[in-house]
Amino acid sequence: MSSPHSKSAALTAVLADLDAGRTPERAMLRDAVRALLSELARSVPGRAVEVRVPPYGAVQCCAGPRHTRGTPPNVVEMAPVTWIRLATGRMSWSEAVDGGLVQTSGNRSDISPYLPI
Repeated sequence: MSSPHSKSAALTAVLADLDAGRTPERAMLRDAVRALLSELARSVPGRAVEVRVPPYGAVQCCAGPRHTRGTPPNVVEMAPVTWIRLATGRMSWSEAVDGGLVQTSGNRSDISPYLPI
């Protein structure tokens, strides 16, 4: 696993690429996504909602009923670049949902109170 320093370097590099209209390097995008998912899980502990950013990772977060088997009832799923933009405040939750960039299921799947991270 990468060190926290390289994860912040990855996020900085990915944001610079996105700002310049470039496609981020895959390894940097992976590290940035995982760092932000880890921070979400740390800052909003719980197991009621699963946030998925395929193919790079998924975490469970938010207080509430714990899910243990099968498909969780509360799922949030999006592409890596959408996650980076949401987690860093470069896109609003409503903008992402209204634009069809985030798929949600379950009554606890609105994670907007926890964004940006």
